[in-house]
Amino acid sequence: MTIWADEMILLYKKNLEGYKKQRARLNKKNPTDRLDLTQYNSIIEETEFVLKWLETGRDPNNYRGADKKNVYQHRSFQSMDFIPDITEQLEEGPKHLYMSPEEKIIMADIFAALSFRERHCYILHIGRQVSVAKIAQGLGVGKSTAQSYIERAKKKIAQRVS
Repeated sequence: MTIWADEMILLYKKNLEGYKKQRARLNKKNPTDRLDLTQYNSIIEETEFVLKWLETGRDPNNYRGADKKNVYQHRSFQSMDFIPDITEQLEEGPKHLYMSPEEKIIMADIFAALSFRERHCYILHIGRQVSVAKIAQGLGVGKSTAQSYIERAKKKIAQRVS
């Protein structure tokens, strides 16, 4: 299950690329295209603003963390459904897997500390045993980039756990 904010970020990034491509096609010498150029510049600026807000969870215009009552500093999940059900694993063998509601909340906070890419790479590599090369290929990035996402996720998790 993906988080709605991550889906919005991907959608806004895709649209931003499209706006930039459209802007590049305009002829700056044509008076009509110059008017369109100002509109595209405005759209691109606003889209980048929204992207910064979605990625950080904070108003980009506020400096030095001057958000009202720090309401944007805590990221939480509306539903705990993204944590998989482990009842089948319990029935399969002698492993006794159990997570209390408190442990699920701790896990959700740990995952909330990770960026979308870090979380994605970490779960694929650690949880599903996908190789770094396959993760990199699937994301369209280099192997070292995928490895750095995983390493950053591990560091963040280690900081949260200790």
